[in-house]
Amino acid sequence: MLEYTFSMIETLAVAIVLLIIGRWIKSKIFFFEKYFIPAPVIGGVIFSIFTLIGKNTGTFEFFFEGELKNLLMVTFFTTIGFLASFKLLKKGGIQVLIFLGVASGLVIIQNFVGIHLAKFFNLNPLLGIASGSIPLTGGHGTAGAFGPVLESAGATGAMSVAIASATFGLVAGCLIGGPVGKRLLLKYNLVGHKEEEFIVEGNSNKISHDKEIVTENSLFKSIVLIVISIGIGEIVNALAKKIGIILPTYIGPMLVAAVIRNIVDSKSGELPLHTINVIGNIALQLFLAMALMSLKLWELAALAVPLVVILLVQTLVMALYAYFITFRAMGKDYDAAVIATGHCGFGMGATPNAMANMESFTAANGPSPAAFFVLPLVGALFIDFVNASIITVFMNIFG
Repeated sequence: MLEYTFSMIETLAVAIVLLIIGRWIKSKIFFFEKYFIPAPVIGGVIFSIFTLIGKNTGTFEFFFEGELKNLLMVTFFTTIGFLASFKLLKKGGIQVLIFLGVASGLVIIQNFVGIHLAKFFNLNPLLGIASGSIPLTGGHGTAGAFGPVLESAGATGAMSVAIASATFGLVAGCLIGGPVGKRLLLKYNLVGHKEEEFIVEGNSNKISHDKEIVTENSLFKSIVLIVISIGIGEIVNALAKKIGIILPTYIGPMLVAAVIRNIVDSKSGELPLHTINVIGNIALQLFLAMALMSLKLWELAALAVPLVVILLVQTLVMALYAYFITFRAMGKDYDAAVIATGHCGFGMGATPNAMANMESFTAANGPSPAAFFVLPLVGALFIDFVNASIITVFMNIFG
């Protein structure tokens, strides 16, 4: 068998090529566009299937340098930390706090369901977490970040399980959102809002954000902030380890970034947030391409049946949670039904899936500016932070 180890530069080059291929395929196939399947996932999975063929035929096997991938992952989650503004959370009002609590409750339930079903199938409980809130509420980014951590803790195949679960969740979340919303609409005789009820500028279904122009100066400031956060964050991780708390690599940098953001907010200062977000998005796409292209799909074979069962149960739990918990907690009105519809996409996939669910639902039943304000605010700014913290607790308990 031919074995080849790609250097750091070669690994980056392959990732970029796969990212370009993934974008091209996504632009040509409606299914991928409809369900917001990320381009690096498409390109990376194609490559991992290629490597699976090589492994099974005994022809070739590839290995990749991982340090750059880890740096990109830490960079992405550090940029997430800069979005965790408690001032903005407070400004969002009680509805934002309530939905954050509801979404956090789902995170805990998803992990309990995954862990207990994994135990039922006599699997490592950490594989349950790999099919819990990591890929579902967290998405591919969180799956790619925690997969290697779970594997290093003894959960063989956790990376493949997490990525497969995240991809399943993107589709499942879109499929169940509409039926849940429709059922709520009919059962409670809810009536949608009319456009004229809202006096707003522009599209009532969008949140307006001022974006600075990306310049050399804003790039330099952003890189300085990110690198400083990563550096101090490494010290935070080391200190936590000394007192017996094992944190994923990116938790320390993400916490430091959040502290910096809130210090700046308290002094009414400004950060180049748009530029930081651009850097984070690029880091995420390259990281996902590298994570997906090194998937060991052959590890999924023995887990196929248990994984399918776990994911089907998780889908049912999401639908029931949105129907009975999210809807009631958010006020049992039309806006609550729209949020419940979006939560199906958000809790199983990603914020874009939630937006797609809500846009489709409101297009037929009337606008809901409140829902389009609350859900993206929690999805884009706060849930990753909370999810990572809860996952870390579960890992330390069941690891």
